[in-house]
Order: sequence, then C-alpha cells, then structure tokens
Amino acid sequence: MTRTVTVVGGGTVGLTVARALAVRGSAVTVVDPQPGSGASWVAGGMIAPYSEAWPGEEELFRLGVESLRLWEGFARDLQPFADGPLITSRGTVHLAVDDGDAAELETIAAAVGDPAQFCPLRPSAAARAVPGAAPRIRAAASAPAELAVDNRLLHRALRAACTTAGVTFRAEAVAGADALHDLPGDAVIVCAGADSATLAPEVGVRPVKGEVVRLRRGATCLPPPEVTVRARVRGRQVYVVPRADGVVVGATQYENDHDLGVRIGPVAELLDDAFTVLPFLREYEFVEVTAGLRPTTAGNVPVIAPLRGRVFAATGHGRNGLLLAPVTGLRAADMVLQQEVQAWS
Repeated sequence: MTRTVTVVGGGTVGLTVARALAVRGSAVTVVDPQPGSGASWVAGGMIAPYSEAWPGEEELFRLGVESLRLWEGFARDLQPFADGPLITSRGTVHLAVDDGDAAELETIAAAVGDPAQFCPLRPSAAARAVPGAAPRIRAAASAPAELAVDNRLLHRALRAACTTAGVTFRAEAVAGADALHDLPGDAVIVCAGADSATLAPEVGVRPVKGEVVRLRRGATCLPPPEVTVRARVRGRQVYVVPRADGVVVGATQYENDHDLGVRIGPVAELLDDAFTVLPFLREYEFVEVTAGLRPTTAGNVPVIAPLRGRVFAATGHGRNGLLLAPVTGLRAADMVLQQEVQAWS
C-alpha cells in the first residue's frame, strides 16, 4: 500500500523528509508558500557535529555524528541534480585569540572525547592550514572529518530530486494548528522551521535569530581558506565557510520574535571578529547580509515524533538543520511507515 503524506515546510529538512518518503513508495505533497526562503537560505552550510559538541548536549552530539556518517552518500545521491559541487570544503580549523577562548576549545575537546576527531593544533600548524590567518592566535584545534556544503545549491538539488521522485508542491501557507487537520493525507508532518511554533505549539520551538554575511573575493585578494575556519574572539563565536567565489561569515545569535530586520551592531561585531582572525577578508567585496530564524528547542535537540492522530513533527533543529537533514529524513520516514505497519497489523 502507498501511504499519502503531506509535509508542511519546504526547507532543507522538509524536502529531505519528503524525498525519503517518496523513494520508499509514498505519495508526498509539500505545502509551503515559498520553499527554501527561511533558515535554509541563510545557513552557512557547516556539517560540524564535533565543533558543536558541548557538555550536557550528548544526545544532540550523538545524533550529529550519526548524520555526518550519512552525508557523503546523501551528497552523492543529490549531486546529479546540482548545478555545482555541493561539498565546498573538508575539515574545520578552530582558532582562539586569548586564554578564555583557548579554554573553550578544551571544553569542546573534552565533550568530543576523541582526539582523532577534535585534536589540538600548534598555532604554527594552524597558520599553515589557514594561510593569511592573523599571527595573534593563542590556541588552535582541528576537526578533519567535518564538511561544508553550499546550502543554496543543496536546496535546489533537493527540490529537483523531489520532483523526480514524484513529490508535488503546493504554494500555500498553513495558518495555525487547526489548519493541519484540513490537509489531505494519511499523515501530516510538520517540518516548518520557526513557524512550527504556531503549527504545533507542543513541540516547544522558539525562533533564535541569526545574521549571516556573504563576501566575494576580488581579483587581487587572497583566496578563501580551503577549510572552514571557526574562531572564538573575546568569547564570541564566528565562522568563515569557503564558497567557490568567496566566503560566508556567520553568525549572530540572539532571542527574537520573528523580526527579520538586520541589526547593524551585531553584524559589525561579527565582521570585526572575522577580520581579527582573517585580516585579508577586509579586502573582499560585500555581497549581502541576511537574517534567519533558527527553530530551537529548550534542549537543542530536534523533535522527530508523533504528535496527535495522523500529525507528526520533524522540526526544532536549531543551528543544525543541514547537519541533521539526512538522519532526520531516515527517522521521519521510518516513523511514519512504521505507524502504517502497526495500524494494519
């Protein structure tokens, strides 16, 4: 029997869930007024469970490592649908500029617990790995297994792959939790990012705002780094993710209530931190600054679970939507199809 499923939300997670169900025989419809216009469009593209490790977030860490193992195959399956390389770099180098920042690298290393996956680097070795880095590096570390992807190419590839798999799209908004019951299908899955807060209040998602800057390399500038560069500057986090023509610099983070206006103060601090560790970026060309809302839960762990009746959730991925997309697709498809088996047993 083919199960009919409506997926609410056409971001990276929603499309991954839709494709995972479609390739297993379900008839899937994605409902979203503008697929990929939310956090999926703004994301930096880091696939980085080791760099995100932190004490008390062991469940999220385990889920991230599981998803990283799926990413090579996930990218390989989607690459024929992409108009450029999906994976833009391999490996992450962390740089810290003072003793407090260096101590945070030690905290991450302890949370990872595997020196092969998050290992200390001498500042001189970090300078060789990241040409053009500032000389005032107090400590450094490396996460060699991590990846970075072009989030916008990925979303377009996912949409093409979904269409090929038979997924249909409805450019409509779903207004509130009651409207879920009017959607067709044997199952309805909420994958609506920050909007999940109004569609399924019980999942406890709240919006956390982040701004991301894109810079383009000029003809006379140093090339982008070959690895993702993450840094801690006076306690603030900044990352620089390479792209074919430049870099993505991110990200600010603060509590917010669906306001997508860009605030100049946090963005100025973000760029100042990036210039502190990679001074040559000052010569790059400014392309854009965008703001998005991370769908965050209290424990920073996504909700992949049945909610009520035929309504399910696969949402609340916070800053790890891209990282967790492959494992979410598999788990959400298993969840829906397993319920089908139970219902007919």
